[in-house]
Amino acid sequence: MKSLRIAAIQLTSVADWSKNLEMVKKWVGLAAQDGARLVVLPENVFLFDGKAMRGLADSEAQAVILSAVRELAIQYSIYLVVGSHPSANRPNGDCVENNRVRQSCLVFSPDGELVKRYDKIHLFDVAVNDKAGAYKESASIEPGDIETQIIDVDGFKVGLSICYDVRFPELYRALSKAGAEILLVPAAFTYVTGKAHWNTLLAARAIENQCFVLGVNQCGWHNETRQTYGHSVLFSPTGEFLSHLEEAPGYFVCEVDDSSLIECRERMPCMSHRRL
Repeated sequence: MKSLRIAAIQLTSVADWSKNLEMVKKWVGLAAQDGARLVVLPENVFLFDGKAMRGLADSEAQAVILSAVRELAIQYSIYLVVGSHPSANRPNGDCVENNRVRQSCLVFSPDGELVKRYDKIHLFDVAVNDKAGAYKESASIEPGDIETQIIDVDGFKVGLSICYDVRFPELYRALSKAGAEILLVPAAFTYVTGKAHWNTLLAARAIENQCFVLGVNQCGWHNETRQTYGHSVLFSPTGEFLSHLEEAPGYFVCEVDDSSLIECRERMPCMSHRRL
C-alpha cells in the first residue's frame, strides 16, 4: 500500500505579489509542519489581477517569486504546486504574443526543480450574475496546448488542470486513461458559480474517473468586484468528502492511500465497461 499526505492552501490573493508571497510562505510552512508531502496552491496565487499578468511575467519580480518557490520546496522537502502563474513564453520557448500570457500550473520537486508545467486549456469567457458581470480571460491569456500533464509523486500519478477545466470532463477522462490517480484542480471559482457548481463538478470528476480529486480554491473579496467561493475540498474516488475548508484563508492536510482507490476500481471496473 502506498500513501501520500496532501495539503490544500486556500488564500485571498490580491494585486500585490509580495503580500501574496508572504502568505504563501506562512501557510506552506504550517502545512509542511503537519507532514504534507504534496502542497497545492490555488489559481492566481501570486497575482490576482489579469491586466497586470504580462507585466509581472516580464519583470524582475518573476525571478524573485520562482526562486522563493524553489527554496520553499527544498526547505520543506515537498512537491509544491503553484496553481497558476503567468508565463510570457510557451513551453517551446516562443514568446506569447499580443501582450497575453499562458496561465501555467507549475510543479516543483523537493530538490527545487521545475518538473512539470501545464498551461490552462479552457478560458473563462462567460457572463456571471455578480458584481463583475462578465469575465474574458482570453483578453489576457492564451490557451495552452491540448495535451495532458501527469507527474509522479511518491508513486502516485497526479494529473494537472486549472479551474474552468473542471467543466470539461473529457480532459479528466484523458488523464485517468493515462494513469492518473489524483486529479488537481487549483481554482479561483467565483462565489456565484462556486456556490452553484463547485462541489458537484469536483465530485463528478472523482466518481466518473475513480480518482481522488483535490479542488484548491481562492476565497473572499480580492477587489471591489471579484469574490471567490473558497470551500477547498478533497473527494475520494467514490465521491466522499475527505477534508474541506469553508470561506476563509487556511489549509488542510489529508492522507490518502491507494487501498480505497484499488477497491473502488475492482468492485466497479467502469473503465473496462466503456463503450464510446
